[in-house]
Amino acid sequence: MIQRIQSILLLISGLGFLGQFATDFATSTQPLPQLLADQRYEVQDSPLLLILVIVGFLLSAAAVFLYQNRVLQMRITLLSLVSGILLPLLAYFLMYKEGSGVPAGVTVDDALGAYLPIVSIISSAVAIRFIKKDDQLVKSMDRLR
Repeated sequence: MIQRIQSILLLISGLGFLGQFATDFATSTQPLPQLLADQRYEVQDSPLLLILVIVGFLLSAAAVFLYQNRVLQMRITLLSLVSGILLPLLAYFLMYKEGSGVPAGVTVDDALGAYLPIVSIISSAVAIRFIKKDDQLVKSMDRLR
């Protein structure tokens, strides 16, 4: 009963990571040699992005089931939060590196996938807050015994 809010938030975080497979980070009007060869920049274009998304999802999913050990649950959720923060940073870095050679007349536009990690970041951060509240509640109940 205590863990209901955290579980929902962690599931939302996991779905935010899984949503990366269905959306693009960016699209271009013309093909570009490396990341935008198919005019779409997605998670599958870079092994590092793919690893971050899978790790973030697995950490969020694992944290749901660690409600008995709140300290470990908080640490794993924090690692999921770090993965969510690194994901757009790495994606923008790779796009910047690729975008330095964009010819004139080619536009590269952001897509939904560029903003989807925000869902995972916010829900993981709020889940950490609720896990801390539950830990404090359980400790206060132990003091009353």
